[in-house]
Amino acid sequence: MNDVEQRKAAKAFAANWQGKGYEKGESQPFWLQLLGEVLGVEHPAQFIKFEGQVMLDHTSFIDAVIPSTHVLIEQKSLGKNLKQPIRQSDGSLLTPFQQAKRYTAEMPYSERPRWIVVSNFEEFHIYDMEKPYGDPEIIYLKDLPTEYYRLQFLVGQNDSPVGETEISLAAGEIVGKLYDALLKQYKDPTKESSLKSLNMLCVRLVFCFYAEDASIFNKNQFKNYLSRFEARDIRRALIELFCVLDQKETERDEYIDADLAKFPYVNGGLFEDENIEIPQITEEIKSLLVNDASADFDWRKISPTIFGAVFESTLNPQTRRSGGMHYTSIENIHKVIDPLFLNELKNEFEDIKAITVPKRQKNALLEYQKKLASLAFLDPACGSGNFLTETYICLRKLENEALKLILGEQIVLGDILNPIMVSIKQLYGIEINDFAVSVAKTALWIAENQMLQATEEIIAKQIDFLPLKTNAYVVEGNALRMDWESVIPKEKLNYIMGNPPFVGYDFMNPQQKEEMQMYFGPKTGRLDYVTAWYMKAAPFIIDTSIKCAFVSTNSITQGVQVPDLWLPLIEQYSVEIIFAYKTFRWDSEASLKAHVHCVIIGFCNKPKSNLKRIIFSEDGQQKYVTNISPYLIETNNIIVEKISSAICQVPNLILGNMPKDGGGLILSPQERKEIINHEPLAEKWIRRYLGAYEFINNKDRYCLWLVDAAPAELRKSTMVMEHVKMVQDFRYASKASSTRKLGDTPTIFAQISQPSNGYYIAVPKTSSERRKYIPMGFLSSDVIVSDLMFLIPNAELFHFGVLESNVHMSWMRAVAGRLKSDYRYSRDIVYNTFPWPTPTEAQKAKIEKTAQAILDARALYPDSSLADLYDELTMPPELRKAHQANDRAVMEAYGFWGKLNSEAACVAELMKMYQQLVEKAK
Repeated sequence: MNDVEQRKAAKAFAANWQGKGYEKGESQPFWLQLLGEVLGVEHPAQFIKFEGQVMLDHTSFIDAVIPSTHVLIEQKSLGKNLKQPIRQSDGSLLTPFQQAKRYTAEMPYSERPRWIVVSNFEEFHIYDMEKPYGDPEIIYLKDLPTEYYRLQFLVGQNDSPVGETEISLAAGEIVGKLYDALLKQYKDPTKESSLKSLNMLCVRLVFCFYAEDASIFNKNQFKNYLSRFEARDIRRALIELFCVLDQKETERDEYIDADLAKFPYVNGGLFEDENIEIPQITEEIKSLLVNDASADFDWRKISPTIFGAVFESTLNPQTRRSGGMHYTSIENIHKVIDPLFLNELKNEFEDIKAITVPKRQKNALLEYQKKLASLAFLDPACGSGNFLTETYICLRKLENEALKLILGEQIVLGDILNPIMVSIKQLYGIEINDFAVSVAKTALWIAENQMLQATEEIIAKQIDFLPLKTNAYVVEGNALRMDWESVIPKEKLNYIMGNPPFVGYDFMNPQQKEEMQMYFGPKTGRLDYVTAWYMKAAPFIIDTSIKCAFVSTNSITQGVQVPDLWLPLIEQYSVEIIFAYKTFRWDSEASLKAHVHCVIIGFCNKPKSNLKRIIFSEDGQQKYVTNISPYLIETNNIIVEKISSAICQVPNLILGNMPKDGGGLILSPQERKEIINHEPLAEKWIRRYLGAYEFINNKDRYCLWLVDAAPAELRKSTMVMEHVKMVQDFRYASKASSTRKLGDTPTIFAQISQPSNGYYIAVPKTSSERRKYIPMGFLSSDVIVSDLMFLIPNAELFHFGVLESNVHMSWMRAVAGRLKSDYRYSRDIVYNTFPWPTPTEAQKAKIEKTAQAILDARALYPDSSLADLYDELTMPPELRKAHQANDRAVMEAYGFWGKLNSEAACVAELMKMYQQLVEKAK
């Protein structure tokens, strides 16, 4: 099958399966037709195998495998959310991908898949098991006529699903090679003016590469022009070309070289500076220009949204040093712009399409087009402009769809020379990096050209792209120090959006800390840098209808940052959250995946009373609610502030033992063995020593516990005294006077909280967010816990049962801080603020019984660590059932059982209890 035939087959297949898809009855015909009719497999029934058996705790069936290309397929029915967990027969909740992944663990090693494809007939989510924790490539059935080639990996014709992302990254690789080769030619490659010249030179070259492939120039015009020259003459040829591209045809020298004269006038300021420094061109650089970048690469298929960011980061020294090309995925951009404005515009368009009276529909479409053209957007930390670029593309796509309906079957434009109303003039950005500003403008021009070509196909008429007539208002500046109204008056603005810098408190430079103080005063607490954008936007939007949405580090909705940020936002500026994405992983890089755990928060000033507020979960499910609190849950704006003692009558939670010893008191298993072998009497001073990692993963570690050790005995132990001396040297060398003072007592920990007898509950400070429960446990006082743990002396089974319940875990998930995405348990925010139940004696006895059952279920697996036992994929059935019984017992003690059916509802009730307890304590 050739390209045309395959595209036609894909179009027919997509049309045939639109709106169809029942998992049990239609999966096999769907895949057989896809493989045979679209991908050209001669005998698809022999190529793919359906319903293969796999043994878990029962016999399960894999929907399909393609053995020759190592593909496993998990098929769901039409409309199923492919990221939503589904309850399994053992009670666990697994997404379709996790379900498929569990199957692979039971398959023979030689048959395990390279690819897992999860489908619901209208979407294909493709997971590469070489990158098992990466996000999937997503292909939509409706896009198959133009993206069928991305599925060719199913039949072994491609190594991976190729799309705009891969093409854009490949373009970035080319630019990177060109940049490196050019940089070597500068006389002083460290000089700022040289680097700025190189950046601008790369911008111009990229525009030329794109222009000759996208019919802005003639086909291969730039390549053919450069090919005429020897490498040593290309520098002069580029200088002359750039001059010509900035000259109107009527103003050019009439004796100009004929090939130069054929180039069009570009305008837009891209070529106006004639004084950029261009180095001498080598044969290597000529080959990169003429062959790699021009002849061998098609720039038409790049995504300006992704490529703009890749281009900027490729040439950014910081990201180059880190070894990766940074970009924000289009999927993540849509998490911001869809709920902010795009979904509403799409719904409005669907309503117009439903109008059956032609004249009324046409009038509505014309008004709709005017509305699209009237909207204005500001990104006050726009970087390479990816949010602005994707916004423009989406508006133009809607406009093109409207144009199709306006024109109908007959293409009659009358006197209208240009039917396009949406313009890049509607997009405003602020960016501190001058080069990123240039890249953002270039990306927008490329997007403008791509969408212009799409419009030309609709109207069957050519529209001149050059000279550039529009210019995006992307300005260079520090958004936190400048007046946003100098960029766009607020009365003209509709939306503010973007992805401000991710800088935690500990990583801010002095200038950034000063900017934080501009908005929060001298005491900025532990606030992240992104919070300054909220405090800048909040007064700006007062008494306007402007809506905002920022990607933010998830810590601004957790722990101690919540009161410091959200109390002033709510109380001083009447900010209300209108939509929110709860914590998810934001992949902002390509070849170096730096996972940042983020939230997205949409907000405005005093929204309309009928405005629907939406909470999105990590898997994309949405829930309409009446209010979204700063914790991104459905409850009133109750904010939990840290307190030093528990609001209920419960044992104190205290921090574990802090060594501050330079490692002198801590022993590895080997060190313990050596000491005991040489000095057996020292064994009585060696105790098991656990931090959160050792506790959860059942790892051995030890410490010297020399509390009350007799000096005379200590001095007889040479090896122990060496460790004590190590501690003293470390403490005396410290810059902190408090630590130096501790050098006077080198035999003991800096802070001791260990109970002298009995048992205590150990609580790890951090635990994986993949666990439903933070594993806690009872330890003997002989076991020492570090300051990476909390301990609760004098605790009973009742306390353990409540703490290990889904009620307490819901509270913890709502108010605790995070370390990346892992839970960070705390005393002042989580434990001390937690509203405990007031059970009857019978209810308390039941909780004690279910708590003991949890401990008994753990004891059935003595060789398994808590990490093994609390992994959602491997949790034993006995332990899961014990926890479920304990959850019920605790909920009954609160009066929640049978009344609340979600974690959010549980937290909402706990918040009310917390508020009542705080008011009572005043």
